Amino acid sequence: MPSLRKWLFSGLLVLVPLIITLWVLEWVVSTLDQTLRILPTSWQPDQFLGIHIPGLGVLFALVVVLSIGALASNIIGNKLVTWWHALLHRIPVVRSIYSGVKQVSDTLFSEKGNAFRKALLVQWPHDGMWTIAFLTGSPAGEVLGHLQGTPGAGEHDEFLSVYVPTTPNPTGGYFVMLRKSACIELSMSVDEALTYIVSMGVIVPGGPKNPHIQVAADGAITTSSS
Repeated sequence: MPSLRKWLFSGLLVLVPLIITLWVLEWVVSTLDQTLRILPTSWQPDQFLGIHIPGLGVLFALVVVLSIGALASNIIGNKLVTWWHALLHRIPVVRSIYSGVKQVSDTLFSEKGNAFRKALLVQWPHDGMWTIAFLTGSPAGEVLGHLQGTPGAGEHDEFLSVYVPTTPNPTGGYFVMLRKSACIELSMSVDEALTYIVSMGVIVPGGPKNPHIQVAADGAITTSSS
């Protein structure tokens, strides 16, 4: 029985990541393949080829994104984008949704943005308890004024906007503002920090790739690498 259980878990460790990876890839490819439907029926590859080739939608979506990016990078395209933004900001309801999404996308994808560029070590949710967080920016305006007026803070104190993700799903988390002096900047990359969070501390950046955790009868915890 111990051998069977060991083989079972070893098989799951091999198959589960592979199955999940293939499932995600299949979902991405099938979703992007739907973009071909915006083409006229006579232009769709399934019609004139007579067969469905998975992945053509990915290539088509990539060409569309690159084309829009190239168009938006020149003077005429930039004016069109500015006009389009101004139009959407005049439409009620749409204006509120679009503005919020635009600010988030500018922060995440802009080359000048600093979101998720640095991994930090912060005390959360209270002193003495540490976790991994990500720098998203710096507070300003009225918020910064109130922060600098809090007890123990001065008008020259620096604060950081920080995202504290949950584990094992980092898409949920908390947005907090902390003193810069209370944050420790880590040398690990954002990808390494995300892996550390998703694995719940099992995969340590720069550490052993397959640590074994052993719990003794007295409750003592030891780790070893393979």
